[in-house]
Amino acid sequence: MPQIIFLPHEEFCPDGAVVEAEQGESVLNVALKNDIGIEHACEKVCACTTCHVIIREGFDSLDESDELEDDMLDKAWGLEPESRLGCQAIIKDEDLVVEIPKYTVNMVSENH
Repeated sequence: MPQIIFLPHEEFCPDGAVVEAEQGESVLNVALKNDIGIEHACEKVCACTTCHVIIREGFDSLDESDELEDDMLDKAWGLEPESRLGCQAIIKDEDLVVEIPKYTVNMVSENH
């Protein structure tokens, strides 16, 4: 069973986290199941960038992003070559190291 290592993020997981993941789950769903409250304003339908994550290790084990995801990622804050939308990054059989960016583009966040 693959593991996801979430690097420390001052708001969502200050100490970082190492969690078990099922193949076929999205990075976002694994985070949410483990009380890592990554924002997801569009409810996981690839219509925003609030679940933007950076895959620091294991990026090549993920399926390639599609054109819609790439178009959405172009709008994300802090875009990097290993950026993905957490709702679209489906876990395979390798461990991942995930960084949650410090900022998100969410004009309607109710937690701030």
